[in-house]
Parts: sequence; C-alpha cells; structure tokens
Amino acid sequence: MAQLNNDQWSGIPRGAGDDPDPVVGALPKISTSEIKMGQLAEPGHHEEPTASELPLNTAVSASVAAAPASDPESRTGRVHTTDEGITLVPTRANPVARSLLAKMWISTAPPTQALNIVDRLQGTPYANPKVNKDQDASARRTLEFALDLGETLIRYGAGALEVETSIIAVTAALGLSYLDVDITNQSLHLNYSPPDAESYSILRVVRSSTANYAGLVLVHQLVSDIIAGGVSRSESAKRLKSIMNRPKPFPRWIVASGNAVFAAAFVLFIGGSWLGALVAMGSSSIVSQIGRYGARWRVPAFFTIAASTFVVTGIALVSYELHAPIDPALVVSGGILLLLPSGRFVSALQDAINGFPVTSVGRLFSAGLTYTAIVSGISTALVISSVLGWESVDVHQIVKTEYPAWLLVVLVAVAIIAGAVTEQSSVKLLLPTAGIAVGGYLVQLLCEYIGLGARATPAVVATVIGFAARFAADKLHSPQLVIAAPAVMFLLPGLMIFRAMYAIVFDASDMSSGLVEMFNAFAIMLSIAGGVVFGDTLCRPLTSSARRERRRIRRR
Repeated sequence: MAQLNNDQWSGIPRGAGDDPDPVVGALPKISTSEIKMGQLAEPGHHEEPTASELPLNTAVSASVAAAPASDPESRTGRVHTTDEGITLVPTRANPVARSLLAKMWISTAPPTQALNIVDRLQGTPYANPKVNKDQDASARRTLEFALDLGETLIRYGAGALEVETSIIAVTAALGLSYLDVDITNQSLHLNYSPPDAESYSILRVVRSSTANYAGLVLVHQLVSDIIAGGVSRSESAKRLKSIMNRPKPFPRWIVASGNAVFAAAFVLFIGGSWLGALVAMGSSSIVSQIGRYGARWRVPAFFTIAASTFVVTGIALVSYELHAPIDPALVVSGGILLLLPSGRFVSALQDAINGFPVTSVGRLFSAGLTYTAIVSGISTALVISSVLGWESVDVHQIVKTEYPAWLLVVLVAVAIIAGAVTEQSSVKLLLPTAGIAVGGYLVQLLCEYIGLGARATPAVVATVIGFAARFAADKLHSPQLVIAAPAVMFLLPGLMIFRAMYAIVFDASDMSSGLVEMFNAFAIMLSIAGGVVFGDTLCRPLTSSARRERRRIRRR
C-alpha cells in the first residue's frame, strides 16, 4: 500500500463542495505511525479493524459508526460497554449537555454592548409596551406630548423613575425609537436622534409643584392605556390636557378640615387629651390659612412652613401657660406632622436607589430645608416663651393618656384618611390606604411586643407598608407612592423633634443629647423612606407586569 504524493492527489478529481488543495507548508506533517489516516486501501484487501485493536477514541468512533440502526445506545453518543467488555466513551458530548453548557457560558447580551432603553421598563408596570400602528408619524409632536406628560408627573410629585419609565413606555408605544431621557432634579431633557432622519432635542424646566395624587393616578392610567395600544397620540394629548385642567377631588375647605382632623386624631393617638386634640385642631386650621395666603403672596415655602410651626408651638405654649390640662409636646407633635416632608423623603430615597443621584440630592436638600424650617419655627417660639418668662415644659416626663386598642386602630384609620385628603388623593384609594396603615400599626405592635427596638421598628413597619402598597397599587392601577406616602404618616417622629429642639434651646449643658436626638429623628425618617422603597422592590416579582414578563419569556 503506497502513500500518495502531492502530484497523485492533484490528479484525483474533486466533487462540488470539496476542500481546495492545501497550501504546502500550511499543515503540520503527521507520520503514518502516529495515526492511520490519509491512506487509500487497495481494492479487495481492506479489512475493518476490531474495536480492541484501535485506540480508545478511534474505537469508539468505529463502534458507533458500525452499530446497527436498531442499537440506539451505540448511536446516541452514550457511554456503554460492548460485547467484548470494553467501555466506550463517545467522542462528542451529549447534545443536552452541550446545550446546557452553551446557556451557561454564552451570554446573549455582551456586557460591553449598549443597553436598549426599553429594557428600563422591566420590573415596572409599563413592561412590554404594544406599538400603535395608527399613530401619527410626526416625531416632534410625539416628543412634545412626552415632555408634557413628564412635566405633569414631576409637578404632581412623582419620582424620577416613574417619570422616566412613563416617557419611555409612551414613546415606544407610539413608535418612536432612538430616544434618550435625562431627568435632573426639576429639568427634563429629551433627545431624539434617528440615524436617517432629523434630530430633535427639547428641554423643559418644572418650576412649580402641587399636591395632586389623584392627578398622578389619572396620568398612570393614561400611560397604561397608551401602552395597551388602544389610544392614539392625538387622543392621548387631549386626555392629558383634560387631566391638567381637571379640578382637584377635594375643595380647599375639605383639605383644611382634613388637616385639622389629622392633627386631632394623631394627638389622641400618641396619648394626648381631648382638650389637646381640640387645640391642635384649631392651630392646624390656622396653619392651613397661612399656607393659602403664603402661596397667594408668593412667599417662599421655607418661611411659610417656619411661620406655621411657630404658630403651632406658640398656641401650645400659650395654652400651657394658661394652665390648660394639655401637654404642649403632644400638641406640637400633632400640629407639625403634616408639615414634615415624608413624601419628598420617600421620592428622594427612591431616586437614589434607582440611579438618579443628582435628582436625589436635590430632593434631599429640599426636604432638609423643610425640616430646617420646622426646627426654626419651633425654636423661635421656645426662645420667645423663655424671654417672656413663661413656665418651662418638662419634655422628659410627658403625661400620656392610655386609650383602648380598638380606639387606637380607629384613630390611625381616621388620621390616615384625613392625611390622604390633604394630599388630594383619589377617593377610591382612601379606604385601601387606611387599611394598609392599620395593618402597619398592627405590625408595629408586634415589633414592640417582641422587643425589636425603637430604631428598627419604623423601618420594618415601613417595609411592610411599602410591600402592601405596591401590591394594592398594582390591583388598583395606581402608583405606589400615592398609597405608601400617606400610610406611613403615623410613624413620623414629631414628638422626638420637639424634644430635641427643647433640649437645644433650654438646656445648654445637655445640648449634645438634643443634637443626637435630632439626628436620630432625621435618621428615622430616612429609614422609613428606605423601608417603603425596599418593600416596593420586594413586591415587584408578584405584580401582574412581572407575571406577564415571565409568561412571555417562557413562550420564547
């Protein structure tokens, strides 16, 4: 048996699809003693070697190739033993194993590749928007509508993630790709740069804000209808304009009454007397008028809030000087609670966690200024009372009235409903918000029973409220913030703030303890906001949008 040289190989005809002639020197030389390949057998003298005479890999290949079709075990690449007692290992991996390894090691989204902006919708209520085929092709008008939508959401108090996902979902549903969204505190920037069309870049600065949670719910429903594919751009613009021109659900006198009812209910909840609740109700009514005229005269919110807390603290101290059977600390705590920026703290923490650090810092600074205004009003009233020589208040021995548990539950529900009214929440969300708050109060009692601690208890309760608020918001088709922000109001440390300010103003020798308590009050407010955001994150896999996403992935 002679081995063919290059000239003999070149004389052999090749069929279609055969490899071209190898270049000399391109392949390594392999001797015939290393592997019996590349030889031509003489006709009639070729004998198939047995499996035991071949190396292991070659024996396996020969055995599998020579196996009959009725022997599936030999032809499927599985490890098996021949009749001669030789264990044969397949030369190729099992197809199932290869598929599993490919899924484990091969990534479908390389880490260096730019992420699609629509991927930001995963885990939100706006995932998988449906493209509307009948929308107007004008990209400029679509961008202007998206900008109006985002401005409305920011004015009504939505978080940066809610604004961004709403704009992305709307533009994607209206067939607009190649869009970038940038939200920086109160500015909203949209940049549209398609590869084969004219580019647009538009900017809007939101210079005012208002409490309108009912408007947030309506805008949320509008976005949901758009991504469902049943609303055109022109019809969406009309609906958004009607939402902006729509009056708030509660008139001013009901909002003022809600503010007064909340203060009275909370004073009773923390152990105040019925007379103290009436005093808090009267002072809160005056605060509502101060806020109304401050907005009409364009007074900055810092001075309006400082004047409001000054009035609340002054009325409480005057009543105490007149020997009324009240505790000023409890009255002030109920009066300033609605002035605390709880919703802004929640939005700021949510923005920081979701990747909007600049917006988060801006909102935290704004909330910190509000907090400072409250502290300034309290300290000013305390200093004036000290100059006038009024009777001092012992903030370390506060006399509290014990009420039955069922009355405390009722007070929580009433206070939260009144607080939601002051935030102009939707009517259909009042009872669910109160129910979630009552559930949170029961969790608070459980945490206090097991001795969880005064610092960890608010965070745990806020997490439970945030979880329940996300679940209820998914069922009621509303944002989570409009339910969670009013529901955590009973956790706010109003009494701790008054104690800290009293120690700072009147007890110079113990000022360090007052500063520590003030810092603790601020830390509790941040832990409450963080708990709400954490509960929202925990509940996202249970929402309807997440379930639809999992079903879509399984259908792939």
